[in-house]
Amino acid sequence: MIGRHRHLIGLEPLSREEIVGVLQLAISMKEVLRRPIKKVPTLRGKAVVNLFFEASTRTRTSFETAAKILSADALNWTSASSSVTKGETLVDTARNIEAMHPDVLVIRHPAGGAPQLVADHVSCAVVSAGDGAHEHPSQGLLDLYTLAEHFSGVRGKAVGEKGAAPNFGSIAGKTIAIVGDVSHSRVARSDLHGFTKLGARVRVCGPPTMIPQGMETLGATVHYQLREAVEGADAVVMLRIQHERIGDPLIPGTREYSKFWGLNEKKAAEWLTPGCVILHPGPVNRGVELAPEVADGARSVILDQVENGVAIRMAILYLLAGGAQGAHTSAAEGAARS
Repeated sequence: MIGRHRHLIGLEPLSREEIVGVLQLAISMKEVLRRPIKKVPTLRGKAVVNLFFEASTRTRTSFETAAKILSADALNWTSASSSVTKGETLVDTARNIEAMHPDVLVIRHPAGGAPQLVADHVSCAVVSAGDGAHEHPSQGLLDLYTLAEHFSGVRGKAVGEKGAAPNFGSIAGKTIAIVGDVSHSRVARSDLHGFTKLGARVRVCGPPTMIPQGMETLGATVHYQLREAVEGADAVVMLRIQHERIGDPLIPGTREYSKFWGLNEKKAAEWLTPGCVILHPGPVNRGVELAPEVADGARSVILDQVENGVAIRMAILYLLAGGAQGAHTSAAEGAARS
C-alpha cells in the first residue's frame, strides 16, 4: 500500500507525507539500479502485468525493468494484439487477466478514469501509467525526485555516497514553470499536484487555447508569454503538443508554436537563471518545444528523469505488490542488504 491507498491512480489523493514516503524509498531503489548486478529477490513470486492501450517507450519499459530488477514476473500486454480488437470491454479484459492472479496491473489508457474503473472491478493493485488528460502519477513522482536531486546538489553523485541522498524539502519555495499543451497533458496535472504539495510555486504557460480554466484553483499562476513564465524560474518543464488528443487544431501550426512557446538556445541564455534546469516527459519534438541544443545541453535533466523513473517505479511496485503499510524504512533497508 502507498500510505492508506491500495492503488496509485493519481497524486491528487496523496498527502505530502505519502508522496515523500515513495520518494524516500526510491533512494534505495536507485542504488540497486546502479549496481553491476541489478537484481534483488524482493518481489520474487509476484506478477506484474502492463496493460497498455496506447503506445509507450519510457513508461512501459521502465515498469518492466523495475519489475524484473525486483525479481517479479513481468508481462507486457498491448491492445492491438488482444481481444479488444474483437470488441472485448476494458472491464472484461481486466477481469480476465485478474483471473490469472497478477499482483499488480499497470494500465495506460486514452480515456481519463480508466484505471479507476479497473480498480473498482478487480482485487489486485492498480497503477495508472497515464489515463487520458487526467494524471500520470509515476511521472510526477520521478519529476519530483529529479528536481530534489538538482536542488540538493547531489545530481550525478553515487547514491550510496555519504550526503548524496536528495533532500525532498529542497523543493519548497522553488518556482517551477510548466510550458506547453497543459489542457491535454496528464503530466502537467500530476506535476502540479506534486510540486504544490511539496511547497513549490507553479506557473503554467502556453497558448490560450491550451490552458484550461481553473488553473488558479489548483495553485498555479497562468501566463501566456514564455519569457514571463520562465524568467526567475528554478526549473522549466516543457511539454509536447498532444496531437493524438486534439480534435480541431488549437494553433495555426508548429512553426508558430515554436516561435512563441518553444525554447531555443538564445531564449534559454537570455531568459533563464544560471541554475535553472529543463525537464521533459518525452518524447521530445525537437525543433518544436525544444531546440536540439537545449534538449541535449547542460541544463537538460531529461535522461536523469528516465533513470529516476525506473527507481520510482521500483518503489511503487514494491509498495503495492510486496510492502506492508508503513514499511518504507524496512523496504529501504531490505533493498540495501539484498
